[in-house]
Amino acid sequence: MTSEIPQYAVELADELRLALHHAFRRIRQESDDDPSGLSLQQKLLLSHISLQPGIGVAELARMEKLRGPTMSGHIKTLENSGLVRRSPPDPEDRRRNGVELTEHGLAVLEAIRARRRDWLARKLSQLPPEGATALRQALIYLQQIGNDDD
Repeated sequence: MTSEIPQYAVELADELRLALHHAFRRIRQESDDDPSGLSLQQKLLLSHISLQPGIGVAELARMEKLRGPTMSGHIKTLENSGLVRRSPPDPEDRRRNGVELTEHGLAVLEAIRARRRDWLARKLSQLPPEGATALRQALIYLQQIGNDDD
C-alpha cells in the first residue's frame, strides 16, 4: 500500500471488491442452468462478438488471453451450433475473417441476459426503499470509477 492512499479507501476497496465478486458470481450462476448449455467462456465470447460484430478470431484470442487454436476451436463450436457465422473477408486484408452473431446467437444471448437481469431485479425488489435509493446513488460513483481513464 502506498502512503498516499487513506486507510478508509483501502478498506472500502477490499469490501467493495468482495461484494462485487459475490454479486457477479451469483449473476453468472443464474444462467448456469440455462437451456443453451453454453460454457461461461462461450457466453463471454457471444457477448464480445455482440459488442464488436466482425471481430477477428485473433483479436478475440488476445482479449481472452487464449492461444489462437484454442479460440478457433471455441468459434468452430459456436459456428456448428448456429450461434455465430464468419463475416465477409476484410477488403483490406482478405486473409482476415471476422465473426458475427446469427439471429439464433443473438436470441440466445438476449435470453441469457434477460435471465440474469430478471434475477437481479427480483433481488433488488426485495430491498427496502432506502436500500434501493442508496444503490442508485452509489451507481453514479461506480460508473465514475469504471469510466475513469487513469
